[in-house]
Amino acid sequence: MRIIGILDQKGRTVHAVSPEARVTEAVDVLCEAAVGAVLVRDEDGKIRGILSERDIVRAFRTRGAKLADATVADIMTRNVTTCRPNDTVAGAMAVMTRGRFRHLPVMDGSQLVGLVSIGDLVKHRVREMELETGVLRDIVIAKR
Repeated sequence: MRIIGILDQKGRTVHAVSPEARVTEAVDVLCEAAVGAVLVRDEDGKIRGILSERDIVRAFRTRGAKLADATVADIMTRNVTTCRPNDTVAGAMAVMTRGRFRHLPVMDGSQLVGLVSIGDLVKHRVREMELETGVLRDIVIAKR
């Protein structure tokens, strides 16, 4: 399956905050949306970074309570890797594994069309494996 198929199933909503937003505002967005990362976009909609729960935990370790006063730009991941709608699920999983991150914005040219998480991809892969197992079981039963 392609990434576009995952987006068709899960939707294309992408939660975002501005670089100037306070970390506490971003935490509110993460909690309210029940997501693990938000894109950081400027006023023109350009991706400036991504902020994940992991970024927040790491920043808390070094900044402690002062983290509440920090901006998203202070702690976000700046180099954002993206994928394309026609990339394969396996390819996207390999990119995420190599880069050790769990969220991948999906770009169609210069247009943001969605965001996938490793959870989205694993969920799809598990469904695929269950289907394959069922087919193989049916083949074995039919041969008896």
